[in-house]
Amino acid sequence: MKTVTSDKTMRESVERELEWDAQLDASHIAVAAKDGAITLTGHVPTYSEKQDTVKAAERVYGVRAVADEIEVKLASSNERDDSDIAEDIARHMHSSIAIPSGVKAEVKNGNVTLRGEVSWLYQRSEAARALRYLRGVRSLNNDITVKAHAPKADDVASRVSEAIERIAHVDARSIWATTTNGTVRLHGHVHSFAEKHTAGRAAASAPGVTRVENEVVVTP
Repeated sequence: MKTVTSDKTMRESVERELEWDAQLDASHIAVAAKDGAITLTGHVPTYSEKQDTVKAAERVYGVRAVADEIEVKLASSNERDDSDIAEDIARHMHSSIAIPSGVKAEVKNGNVTLRGEVSWLYQRSEAARALRYLRGVRSLNNDITVKAHAPKADDVASRVSEAIERIAHVDARSIWATTTNGTVRLHGHVHSFAEKHTAGRAAASAPGVTRVENEVVVTP
């Protein structure tokens, strides 16, 4: 009975968070909760709202994981030809100094796939972030690879630890990193998804990092 009550409370908390966020329309979103894991189903009118809905659920205290099963159903006013979306993407990438010219986008039925190579992991994330609010995008698949000059593993781990230590609201003592061939794995525990994501972004900014596997556990 205790678990059921806890699940019910968690579900209601997430539902209230979605309703509270003025930028979201939660009328077509269903929330399920089990042992701190949240499952979101239903549909939203834009890809950006899908991402924002997940982030809103992650903000709720006690949430340990979020399964995103939300579908993007574009309103007729947001539907666009693939050629129009591709041209818009090209303009956005050209105007961003963080996205190298080698990054290319393919669009099919509003589904965008990014390909190419970058030297920094943050550039891979920036390419996807820059496109999430484009009208007509239904989904985004990031296949960009990172080809960074990899320093020694000990040096990468040290730089990652230093980056996390500089974050004021994350307890770096509860997080540690291991590295293999440019891949950084974060271990430990934090009290919220926000702390976990912040630690992951800090790790991605370190020189020589080509991939981050964030295994930090959220323990409220």
